Amino acid sequence: MTPPRARNGRTTAKRRAAPDGAALMAAADRARRRAYAPYSEFPVGAAILLRDGRIVTGCNVENASYGLAVCAERNAVFKAVSEGDRDFVAVAVTAREGRGAPPCGSCRQVLHEFAPDILVYWRDARGRIVRRGLGVLLAMPFDLKMLKGKR
Repeated sequence: MTPPRARNGRTTAKRRAAPDGAALMAAADRARRRAYAPYSEFPVGAAILLRDGRIVTGCNVENASYGLAVCAERNAVFKAVSEGDRDFVAVAVTAREGRGAPPCGSCRQVLHEFAPDILVYWRDARGRIVRRGLGVLLAMPFDLKMLKGKR
């Protein structure tokens, strides 16, 4: 049996529907409400969409020893990986009562380790949802190829 074809003649079986950024952002908003951010007063929530449709969330957790804090995105990644999930499709990040910021450099690098092609959603200054591929946000990642001297 041949796969169904779209109007442009391409097979639709290989296409992946774009994740619902608004629904993923809503999950990140719920996670943000659980953040522990007494030092920065900058609560952040993240939601990672897995290929099977499940969503894993995380929030930032700060510490009086600032270097021991963990960002929401890394919290969600580590939570998913510790449960055996690594097939990430998209991540949404939200901060500041529904406004947001894209992931920091450390979070971008950690996301790249597991999902270099992941889609990243956040809100701009007007509250609109923005979507970019991680490759745009992290143009020159550090990876295993560099460690092995292949790049």
